[in-house]
Amino acid sequence: MATIKPLPELLINQIAAGEVIERPAAALKEILENSVDAGARKITVQLQQGGVKQIRVADDGAGIAKDELQLALMRHSTSKISTLEDLHQITSLGFRGEALASIAAVSRLTLTSRHAEQSHAWQILVEGKTISQPKPSSLAQGTTLDVNDLYFNIPARRKFLKSEATEFAHCDETFKRIALSQASIEFVLQHNGKARRHLRAGDSAQRIAAVLGEEFKQTAAWVDEQSAEMHLHGMVALPAYARSSRDTQYFFVNHRFVNDKLISHALREAYRDVLHLDRHPAFVLFLDLNPEGVDVNVHPTKTEVRFREPRALHQFIFHAINKALASPQTESQSKEPTPIARSYPAYPKTGQAQAGMVSQPASFYGTLFSTEVRSIPTVPTNLTPVIPTARTDQSITVEETQDNHPLGFALGQLHGIYILAQNVRGLIVVDMHAAHERIMYEKLKQALDQHEIPRQPLLIPVTFYANQLDVTVIEENQAILDQLGFEIAVLSPTTVAVRAVPATLQHADIAQLARDILHEIREYGASQILTAKRNEILATMACHGAIRANRKLTLEEMNALLREMEMTKRADQCNHGRPTWFETSLSDLDKLFMRGK
Repeated sequence: MATIKPLPELLINQIAAGEVIERPAAALKEILENSVDAGARKITVQLQQGGVKQIRVADDGAGIAKDELQLALMRHSTSKISTLEDLHQITSLGFRGEALASIAAVSRLTLTSRHAEQSHAWQILVEGKTISQPKPSSLAQGTTLDVNDLYFNIPARRKFLKSEATEFAHCDETFKRIALSQASIEFVLQHNGKARRHLRAGDSAQRIAAVLGEEFKQTAAWVDEQSAEMHLHGMVALPAYARSSRDTQYFFVNHRFVNDKLISHALREAYRDVLHLDRHPAFVLFLDLNPEGVDVNVHPTKTEVRFREPRALHQFIFHAINKALASPQTESQSKEPTPIARSYPAYPKTGQAQAGMVSQPASFYGTLFSTEVRSIPTVPTNLTPVIPTARTDQSITVEETQDNHPLGFALGQLHGIYILAQNVRGLIVVDMHAAHERIMYEKLKQALDQHEIPRQPLLIPVTFYANQLDVTVIEENQAILDQLGFEIAVLSPTTVAVRAVPATLQHADIAQLARDILHEIREYGASQILTAKRNEILATMACHGAIRANRKLTLEEMNALLREMEMTKRADQCNHGRPTWFETSLSDLDKLFMRGK
């Protein structure tokens, strides 16, 4: 019969290392967090062979006193907390007191540190269960931790490590996470003697650009929302720049990188009706909240957390991101986002009586948007392209800075697919179907929310063949169809008639539209159509009602579409996350044609 006996301290530490230090990147994470907690202003990381051969981290933090060096390598020894109350309001990254002991148990470790009050540094060596006495050493400031030959005494664990390139990639990712969350600290990363990253201290926007590239910064919307004790700030990529993988998703809670299901769900919901299903959003977000509102003592790796008020947090994140995507403002433009959707004044008067203005909408415009009559600006007769021989920032005129119409005025169509327009900055190209689809979608959402989807009776009902399933759907879901603006009647076991449709969709392919709506109701069920799958069915309707390719539009109709885009939320992307327009500046066109050279 086996007897119960206590495990040796070294074995206890090696077991703990299996949970906390599963690969070099995990050891690097724990060491970097200690350096941050020590108040370091510069941290230098040197790796050999992906971190397996060596992990060396030097910081200029507060340092460790001589008498505490050995204590720092004992399990459950920490300066971060001392009472249960401290555990409930943790502000440091580390607090368990397990990391250094776990690392020392599976490596050859050298710890050198100089406390601010000491005249010189002290050093101790650890190999297995042997810990040396402190001895004098040379170090100007802070702490240097040298971890060599990781898992040298656990060959079975070492066999599970991947290639050098793979292990370095994991270390680099850990380095990026810490660096993103600590923009005020300078970071240096070297691998096999070669410099890989040098990130100078700055603000969050500068650090994001340095780590993820200037392109990400330029194509992301700035988030800065405050609610009660919660503050969310950072950058979210616009849907058009979403990724095929989740490799650019960084969320920090009180500067701690977390991977939380609640937060992930809130972000997915915010992107839901602007992102294609097989694409993933990219973001760097920082959530600051009262430490008592989050429990970080959930898992040894400290990447999982629990929130005291999860529902309120979910709604806060969802609405903050939704707002940023609806009215995107890049960091380079402003850190204080302002809505794009706003009322735009009429184009300035000219010598003629309101040149370019018509009193009634174009015939197609009236059916295109089904809105109240309004004045529609066309291309003014006095608006001509600006084509300088050489262009500088100083040459921009006052008139150009007073651009009331960001999307400019239409010049014509290209292949019946794109609208070409000019604004004060240059050329605008609009995918007219994608743009109109977004406009229709937002109008349908607003109308459904207000229970006011206008219905258009058809002079001649549209009939088509229907199978038994379609007939059943019609008979059992009249209330849902009515809410969506449809009147569909069963004429026989195999024939149905569409007698009315939403007014904005009266020029769509009525039979195909009805078939798709019935399919959606059958697929998702009536209970889901106006809740979880509400946006999907409205997107289907919008797609049917949007302008099709090769539809010839007049200049009045094109300009009407541009003005609607300017007043529509999320008009930068269609319902599938594709861009609806892009702009090319005159300076870029000048470079293309080598003007001024």
